[in-house]
Amino acid sequence: MVEPRNFSEFDEDDVRSRPARSTRPRTKDRPDYSKAATAFVVAVDRGRVTCLLESATELNSDGLITAMKSREIGKTSVVVGDTVGLVGDITGGEGTLARIVTVTERKNALTRTVDDDAEIERMIVANVDQMAIVIASENPEPRHGFVDRALVVAFDQGITPIIIMTKCDLSDGREFLEAYKDLDIRIIKTQVKKQKGSELDEIREILTGKITVLLGHSGVGKSTLVNALVESADRATGSVNDATGRGRHTSSSAIALELNPGWIIDTPGVRSFGVAHVDSKRVISAFGEFSEAIEHCPKNCSHNEESCALNSWNLDDVSKSRLESLRRLLKA
Repeated sequence: MVEPRNFSEFDEDDVRSRPARSTRPRTKDRPDYSKAATAFVVAVDRGRVTCLLESATELNSDGLITAMKSREIGKTSVVVGDTVGLVGDITGGEGTLARIVTVTERKNALTRTVDDDAEIERMIVANVDQMAIVIASENPEPRHGFVDRALVVAFDQGITPIIIMTKCDLSDGREFLEAYKDLDIRIIKTQVKKQKGSELDEIREILTGKITVLLGHSGVGKSTLVNALVESADRATGSVNDATGRGRHTSSSAIALELNPGWIIDTPGVRSFGVAHVDSKRVISAFGEFSEAIEHCPKNCSHNEESCALNSWNLDDVSKSRLESLRRLLKA
């Protein structure tokens, strides 16, 4: 039989009690960040964000700040190209860490899903003017699927696309580029290993005064191109695996490099580029010449079916080529 416990042997000090909840009323006031320093995000690496102050200070002549997200911005992501508000230590001294308390509304964002069945979008960069889709004429072989998907995102977000084909000393890539000749896209062919002054001058002219993101598979020459355009870049370059035909990753995170004026954002080589998150209607809007015909299409027309009004529309040769491109993009 269990003996009854004698609670009289415990004194009050042995009794654990839950501390009373604070009676201080909660405040609805939020911190005032109207005087937060404005900065441009140039790199994000493992939770640490490198920012460039909009205006340099006496204590921070180069304007570079290391910062981290604060709880105030919640689940909002911070990516290269963002404009943010900073509080705390913005001297930029060794070991200092500022806090990001605001992220300015973005005008656009370059996002992707890992594949077409994935629901999670991954944002790569924000607030860009141009997307330079970098492909090689060979080694690695260019792929229409990747270029088409990149164009889908560009048209969806109102980003001006550019195609830069590298390694044209290996082959001219003319047949591959034929698919894009009627899309009103600037196409530049270059020899990355033997850069010619005129080729670089043409690229610099297009990039000057703009924020341009470079997008491409590993091994196509993005970092080599960046090093040629920005002397201080010193981006690591790699080679292509002969067995797989794929490039080796040399860049682990996106970084913005100043062109003065303008910015180049170099990104890690992409292996997959899902576009399940893109609204096809916004892609179609980039092909304004078909808007009248599309009004006669059946409801929920995919524009790749027999009943599509575009099939019986009177099109010239250029429009037919553009229609083929549009339909390919919609199936990307």
